[in-house]
Amino acid sequence: MSNLFDYNSLFNSIPYGLKLPLLEAYNEIQKNYRESRWEPSELNGGKLCEIIYTIIKGYADGRYPAQPSKPRNMVLACQNMESEAPSLPRSIRIQIPRLIMALYEIRNNRGVGHSSGDVNPNHMDANAVLYISKWLMSELVRIFHNVDTIQATEIIDSIVERKFSIIWEVNGSKRILDLSLTMKDKTLVLLYHSKNSVNESDLIVWLEHSNPSILRRDVFRKLHKEKLIEFDEVQRTLHLSPKGIKYVEESIQLEI
Repeated sequence: MSNLFDYNSLFNSIPYGLKLPLLEAYNEIQKNYRESRWEPSELNGGKLCEIIYTIIKGYADGRYPAQPSKPRNMVLACQNMESEAPSLPRSIRIQIPRLIMALYEIRNNRGVGHSSGDVNPNHMDANAVLYISKWLMSELVRIFHNVDTIQATEIIDSIVERKFSIIWEVNGSKRILDLSLTMKDKTLVLLYHSKNSVNESDLIVWLEHSNPSILRRDVFRKLHKEKLIEFDEVQRTLHLSPKGIKYVEESIQLEI
């Protein structure tokens, strides 16, 4: 089933400002776990909770915010989900919120990010974070894409680093690993990978282009004219447009 799944459609029913942080947070948990970085892995578990709560709350309300937000009291917010309309899936109202609370408890009270915790960051807790996160992600796939649990798990197993494996982050810079891409496509992929506007100076470094004036003339301004990006020549920032997002997801192979 996973081989037939259109990965470009993954979570497309939710805003890009929620979809991208969701995939990034989950991939970060996976990456930190593989590198035995227990504390970052668990801290990102808390970040994933906030994103998933925002998504299920938007699902219940019938409208999604543009980006994740942290409820003032996560436990109370999740408990309040149980009083949502009974017509909503039980998973949205009860099962996902309860696992969010469990994951958030590890983040807050197991020595992760707080000196008062009675347990130091460790492999056992990171295991819990990893598999709870995987269940939550698989359940979201099951609900949003109407597949069974086996298919949902296969899809989640396949997306780890999928969307971003084309980019290598090293020493504070980003590098495109697919050397066949044009400078236009490299620019769009780097902006796709970034959550917010990117400074022109950073993008030039990431692209390893030797002539900023030519890059600005032949790539940035043309992409702006095509409405694929917003290029602010006063602030020297670039931001991917909805049209640019669609182009990257439909026209560029993001995994290599």
